Amino acid sequence: MKPVHGLSRQIVLTVTLLVLSVVVAITVGSYVFYFVMFAYAPGHLAPAGTWMPSGPEWGWIVLSTLGALVLAAFAATKLSRRILAPLTSVAGSLRRVSNGDLAARATSDDRSLGEASLLVEDFNVMAERLERMAKEQVFWNAAIAHELRTPVTILRGRIQGLAEGVFTPSEALFRTLLGQVENLGRLIEDLRVVGLADSGHLTLQVERCDLASGIRDVLALTEPDLRAKGLLPELRVDDGLAACDPARMRQALLALLENARCHAAPGWLEIGLECRAGTCRLSVTDSGPGIDPAIASRLFDAFQRGDAARLQGGSGSGLGLAVVRAIAQAHGGEARCHAVGGGTRFELVWPGDC
Repeated sequence: MKPVHGLSRQIVLTVTLLVLSVVVAITVGSYVFYFVMFAYAPGHLAPAGTWMPSGPEWGWIVLSTLGALVLAAFAATKLSRRILAPLTSVAGSLRRVSNGDLAARATSDDRSLGEASLLVEDFNVMAERLERMAKEQVFWNAAIAHELRTPVTILRGRIQGLAEGVFTPSEALFRTLLGQVENLGRLIEDLRVVGLADSGHLTLQVERCDLASGIRDVLALTEPDLRAKGLLPELRVDDGLAACDPARMRQALLALLENARCHAAPGWLEIGLECRAGTCRLSVTDSGPGIDPAIASRLFDAFQRGDAARLQGGSGSGLGLAVVRAIAQAHGGEARCHAVGGGTRFELVWPGDC
């Protein structure tokens, strides 16, 4: 960012220099004028004791006044252009934004003054955020509609089939319907968490808790589904008390395990908890197939899936890792993804102690 020169300071400096220049020019010019007149045409000067200037003196007064006015007009034009050009650009861009053109941007040159230049920069930042938010809103609306369509379509088809007698009521069918309702419930909760995090209203109930015990409970709940996918979970957790919101941490772990169930290749799956030097680390590491480093940084964005997941026809809402990041950031930490051997490690890191 270029250095800021205050607008008021520039105006005062310009006016001061203008007045000083006019005074110096008139003073020096007067000395030169009277020197020439006394040397070459003393008879054309006003006689001593008279207060009315002579013709040449009137000419000098008019000429010096016009020169001062031209100099003042030139300085004022240059100064006003440096001030008004960026303001005019901002005003025009504001009208375009108000008419729906969020790609409008104001411009300023290197000679724009202090606050005017900052105004242009701030307006452009605001316009970029508005444009990004508008694009994200369109994307979110389309993504949410897409994610809701599948379970709603399945529920509608099954229920309509039951109503028309196409399907025979059975425990298996009702469990299928219940599973779809649970999927809808998880999707709605994930949307709620990500929405609260984006608005800065995701609240936590932080306490010193036995997080290792909570991890074991979550694994006991999900292990049958993991093993059904060929994943063999292994626990490597530090016992002790950790400062966190236990419910949110269980939610994050469920999202990480669901992500592994949907996208990881069959093999070992390590669930780890480590607390060292005031930092806690909850991780899930799989044995493959790995993540392209080029997309690893985007996996925690909502509705993002890796190429491997798409190739495998991976399921999932695309919100799980976004929930993990939201919970990590609410704890003052971060969510990470990096390669470990031929597999991938997803981890949630936050400040805390055991």
